[in-house]
Amino acid sequence: MQTHSAPGTQPTGRSLEHPRRADIRLEDVLHALSDPMRLRVVRTLAEEDCDLSCSVFDLPVSKSTTTHHFRVLRECGVIHQNYRGTAKMNGLRRADLDALFPGLLDSVLTAITLQDDRAGDHG
Repeated sequence: MQTHSAPGTQPTGRSLEHPRRADIRLEDVLHALSDPMRLRVVRTLAEEDCDLSCSVFDLPVSKSTTTHHFRVLRECGVIHQNYRGTAKMNGLRRADLDALFPGLLDSVLTAITLQDDRAGDHG
């Protein structure tokens, strides 16, 4: 995997490894989106449409498990992460995903909203 800086970021001495757009694989994206916690992160990023720090996400799992979920999302190309000061910021790689897999992200987000509506769960 080649190191790739997140779009629109300034290097701070600490960088995280991201796949290039051409290296993002559908099966990896689908695997990442199959987990309810990771899907929750993606949904929040899509709704906010801006970079959010890890501390914004209140996932009902341990900190180490949360870190694992963010790493999976980053390494498969669903999100980009960068440091701003001491905060690790997260953003959805919507442009990359839409270019590679047109309609996939919107379909998944619509489907999870419909599923939650059927179950009466809105979070």
